[in-house]
Amino acid sequence: MTNLFAYKMVRDFGFAPNPFGGLCTLATCKPNVRRKAAPGDLVVACGSVKNGRSGRVICAMRVGGAMTFQEYWDDPRFERKKASLGLSRQRAFGDNIYHHASDGSWIQEDSHHSQVGGVLNLANLHQDTSADRILWASEFTYWGREAPVLPAEFDGFGLARVRDFRGDFEPEFVNRTNLWFDGLPRGRLGRPIDWT
Repeated sequence: MTNLFAYKMVRDFGFAPNPFGGLCTLATCKPNVRRKAAPGDLVVACGSVKNGRSGRVICAMRVGGAMTFQEYWDDPRFERKKASLGLSRQRAFGDNIYHHASDGSWIQEDSHHSQVGGVLNLANLHQDTSADRILWASEFTYWGREAPVLPAEFDGFGLARVRDFRGDFEPEFVNRTNLWFDGLPRGRLGRPIDWT
């Protein structure tokens, strides 16, 4: 049986989740979701008052697979997800930023989660790597700033009012959410909210 995980987004730079390159990835932030979600599960990112999208859905993805940060770094399918601040806005917000040095320590690439000049941001490093697991999906819908209002039928189940994350929805609601997801258009349909 598939599970449903929902979480609140307060910022959206196209970084977490990252909807670029034909695959949606969740490789930073939300370690509890990354730790628990399995292939076939649905992950839904809801808006917040802070980003002006309360009651709306920013992204929905059916998890296609999971891997460690090192596997993500080494996998050629995700080369374009590696952060490169000077190439394009999409590449600047690449989420493929963690891998191991030869001594086993973590390397955090110059990215949205490092400090200016590529200086290590320990707080982000600790939070992100507390779950050595990334999620990827080929089946996803990312609306970004075009985030639609969640269907009214979902309101009573608290999907839009998730505080951090939730993964304990009733099976009947999970089934309804799967049906809703199956009817969505696919791919990236809008730009990230915080791109000006």
